[in-house]
Amino acid sequence: MSTTGGLPDPALVVLVGASGSGKSTWAAQRYRAEEVVSSDALRGVVGSGPHDLDASAEAFDILDRVVAARLRRGLTTVVDTLGLDEGRRTAWCTAARDAGLPAVVVLLDTPPDVCRRRNRARDRPVPAPALTAQLGKVSALGAALDLEGWDIVQRVAGPGDEPDGIPERPDRPTGRRDERRSSQGLRFVLQVSRFPWGEAPAGWLSAVATAADEAGFAGLALMDHLIQIPQVGRAWEPIPEPWVTLGLLAGLDTGLELGTLVTPVTFRAPGITAKAAATLDALSGGRAFVGLGAGWWEREHAAYGLSFPPARERLDDVEAAIATMRALWAPGTKAAAGLPETTGYPRPAHDIPIILGGAGARTLRIARRLADGVNVATGNVDRAIAALEGTDVTITVLDLPTIGRDREDTWARVERLRGSTPAAAYAERTHAGTPGQQRDRYGALADRGVDTVFVALADLADAADLERLAPLTT
Repeated sequence: MSTTGGLPDPALVVLVGASGSGKSTWAAQRYRAEEVVSSDALRGVVGSGPHDLDASAEAFDILDRVVAARLRRGLTTVVDTLGLDEGRRTAWCTAARDAGLPAVVVLLDTPPDVCRRRNRARDRPVPAPALTAQLGKVSALGAALDLEGWDIVQRVAGPGDEPDGIPERPDRPTGRRDERRSSQGLRFVLQVSRFPWGEAPAGWLSAVATAADEAGFAGLALMDHLIQIPQVGRAWEPIPEPWVTLGLLAGLDTGLELGTLVTPVTFRAPGITAKAAATLDALSGGRAFVGLGAGWWEREHAAYGLSFPPARERLDDVEAAIATMRALWAPGTKAAAGLPETTGYPRPAHDIPIILGGAGARTLRIARRLADGVNVATGNVDRAIAALEGTDVTITVLDLPTIGRDREDTWARVERLRGSTPAAAYAERTHAGTPGQQRDRYGALADRGVDTVFVALADLADAADLERLAPLTT
């Protein structure tokens, strides 16, 4: 679950405050218009306008039905009414509980003189006695809200503060791997998994890599697949051979580290992978890394005439591949790792890191002994931490978030990407949120010991599209 302004998201958020306390402004600063259910707005729909009190019964009937429908779908719902009716509040709280969503009440404790001043400035002011009665009810709530069963009771002074923002990006970061980190201590690597490059493949790739460098990413990774995988796109969409593609990117004037996430040991003899990586490292001035895995998709192996042995054998091959690559990258040409000689030139420009992909028990044991890092899903971080305790093996994660420039843009992307998946489920699965919300989540990963985040976007369109990610690397 993500957060919005420190509150859980998705959730039911019920606003409480007198007229002029700034409830609607507070909501508009933090939520999309579609997420806010307003009694005033509904009076305007079923009556002559937002102040048509004769339409209140019909407006609240519609409001309750809208709230119930949104909660059933697991969607964030902000109830913008006075919120002073205890019966309505507790009914909404119960509805959230029944839907399995957090129930939040936000009390806008705006000074009475401010409420009165704002009320006087309205075209249709609330009568002064009515506003005085509202203010009295707000001040009398006291600890009552704490006793109504809400998961969170948040008291705010009223709007005027800007919504939680993103720190301004500093100048473009420069330098090698340990210098290109965010203020949270994380390295970010862009994983490019889909390629909508049109008629200019090289130009599209070059522009994306240059934009990633300018946005402060530490590196760029490519998937190593022979057919586009169904989790990303359709089989007839382009998926380039990664080592050839990385060679193109090595010729650009960037500081990006370049590698695969991950190369299956079943695709190439390990010596060939070692040769490709060493060449890339020499051409890029020491910026190559190798993501290595056992492979998983049998279809692409069959389609390209490659054997696909059982998992145990593939993991045996992972161990052997690491030994082979280390031997071919080491100084000298003596026999090693079962090879009669280790004549490999050009030599790498630096010690090439090997990152194992996967969180299986044996993969983690191999990583503990032989690898420089391990890449896991965010849900497997604790498992990796426990398995690698006492080593200097770094923990990296592959994250597939939905990131929008703001809340409106984020949910527009959810709607475009979700297909037949319910919006709330897709948003939860992809941690949909703004850069600020993603930073909160990534900061928590950094606190747990994660070193690097590989970010893969389902909707990366072009180089300009990376501007929305720049706040992550600050």
